[in-house]
This record gives sequence, C-alpha cells and structure tokens, in this order.
Amino acid sequence: MQTEPNTTPDAATSDASAPARYTELQRLVAGMAADFDKFYNHNNKAAGTRVRAAMQELKAFAQTVRNEVTTIKNAGGAPAEASDKDDKDD
Repeated sequence: MQTEPNTTPDAATSDASAPARYTELQRLVAGMAADFDKFYNHNNKAAGTRVRAAMQELKAFAQTVRNEVTTIKNAGGAPAEASDKDDKDD
C-alpha cells in the first residue's frame, strides 16, 4: 500500500468542512489496515515501515486539524450547531 503525501492545506487558509475532514481521517485510517495486518500478523518488516510512514502522515493531519480548530475557536467562528452548546458551558 502506498500512502499519498499529506495534501492538507494550512489551517489559516483552509475552508474544509467538518464532514470533509472526518472523511479524510477515515480514508487515512482505512488505508493503513492492510499494512497493519501484514506487519502485526505476518511479520512483514516492509509493511512496518509503511505503517510508520502512515502514522506520521496521520500525526501531521491531526496537527493540521488541531490548528484549524484553534483558529476557528479563537476567531469566534464556531459552527452554528456548536456555538449554542459552547455558550452553555460558561
């Protein structure tokens, strides 16, 4: 399995929606399944290298999402559904 390079835009320039981000997360995780199986169940060392690379890509994606969340939160531009819930937490 070959993983694609992380093409996720910077947090400041991103206009990705929540469903798009979640779909991307699911795609990244699902893409790792075969290599996880090959490494953990069949002792394929090359698959282990691919698992490590995929996990690094996932880490970079997670950091991008974290930065987006922080940017949106600090800008006061919370999604409509979440803004009502956030007001009740105060």
